[in-house]
Amino acid sequence: MGQLFGTDGVRGVANTDPMTAEMALAIGRATAHICLRDRHRRHRIVIGKDTRLSGYMIENALTAGICSMGVDVLLVGPMPTPGIAFTTLSMRADAGIVISASHNPYQDNGIKIFSRDGYKLSYALEDRIEELIASGRIKDIRPTADKVGKAHRIDDAIGRYIVFCKNTFPAQATLEGLRVVIDSANGATYKVAPIILSELGAEVTAIHCAPDGMNINANCGSQFTGDLVAEVLRRKADVGLAFDGDGDRLIAVDETGAVLTGDHVLAICAAMLKRLGQLANDLVVITPMANLGLRLALERMGIRCEEAAVGDRNVLELMQKNGAVLGGEQSGHIIFLSHHTTGDGLISSLQLLSAICSSGRKLSELAAVVESAPQVLLNVRVASKPPLETVAAVSAAVRDAESELGRRGRVLVRYSGTEPLCRVMVEAPSREAADRLAANIAEAVRRALRQPPDAARAADGGA
Repeated sequence: MGQLFGTDGVRGVANTDPMTAEMALAIGRATAHICLRDRHRRHRIVIGKDTRLSGYMIENALTAGICSMGVDVLLVGPMPTPGIAFTTLSMRADAGIVISASHNPYQDNGIKIFSRDGYKLSYALEDRIEELIASGRIKDIRPTADKVGKAHRIDDAIGRYIVFCKNTFPAQATLEGLRVVIDSANGATYKVAPIILSELGAEVTAIHCAPDGMNINANCGSQFTGDLVAEVLRRKADVGLAFDGDGDRLIAVDETGAVLTGDHVLAICAAMLKRLGQLANDLVVITPMANLGLRLALERMGIRCEEAAVGDRNVLELMQKNGAVLGGEQSGHIIFLSHHTTGDGLISSLQLLSAICSSGRKLSELAAVVESAPQVLLNVRVASKPPLETVAAVSAAVRDAESELGRRGRVLVRYSGTEPLCRVMVEAPSREAADRLAANIAEAVRRALRQPPDAARAADGGA
């Protein structure tokens, strides 16, 4: 069958393999099967989704598959991915499933699975689900009569998640007097984000909070911050907050209109936690995509950083191994392990706002701690993903760039784990050098992998 799960679940164009109703039904059946630990009780799986049109189709197929194995389904409707993790844990369900393709366009969709403890399902269990589907070993398991599963809609799930998020904000603090603009990318945070920030006292302006099933991530949200920048400046707001389609990323805009990446959020929040004595082991986990400016900022603050492979699951694993409570990616995936089991854009925004309130300083002043080195990110669409070290032309272009940069910059070339893309990142002493070297490597990738020249500059470095 090939590898079904990528670095962040199953993903593809909706209604084409592997994101078909048939595959969703099979994933539902296999997930339900691995949840059947105790035959003497009812088992339950939570299902939530973002705002994509295809979510209805996939939700119903998953529900049918799960119920056909004798497991009940708890439907929560549109909710951020971290909200599904919270609901799974708080309701003591056996698993949670999110129907979302994160920051991808609306025609894509995906399936992510959380275990009963609120963490993303392990690679081993994903492999087991894939094996069950490929082998057909469970195709003849057919409970009947009262053994068939039931589906229930949980109407208060959003309210529970709102209370959970608000409880991560300091009880003695308030957002009164703070002008905040939010961009929900017409995605899963469109209901909860304005409520949470308003109830904490902020004066909230919401843009791109009217999903129609097809406008999720469409020139808005964490990938496209132009509208947010303009609205922050027009409103003379203190801060802008941009989420992606499923609400696990945060990109911020300061009062001057400058766009701040996950690197800035990490540095600002690390400084706050260290000041409060809450930064365990004085440690922050980052990835190779982190800008040199973040590394130097943490060093100046007396904070160690350790590097995990790209991907929030890899960041979490290293955090747990080394006792860190803060880690994340430049793309805006930030994990506050003292508050949640996974990256949560709303919790990240509340911690950032807490840093502003507790310091009494403007966001631009807090962000100045990171002096970002010129960095260029290019995406090149590819037809296949052979090991990059075996592609001679790409290896040569990377060697040439590294030779020119020496210790004054960095080169990182890797495949996306969720899209048919090769990501090229170059940091250099000047923007001109970064642009030139990144373009050279991207052209080598394009020629070697026989794709048209459609590399696009991207603001995200996530998988």
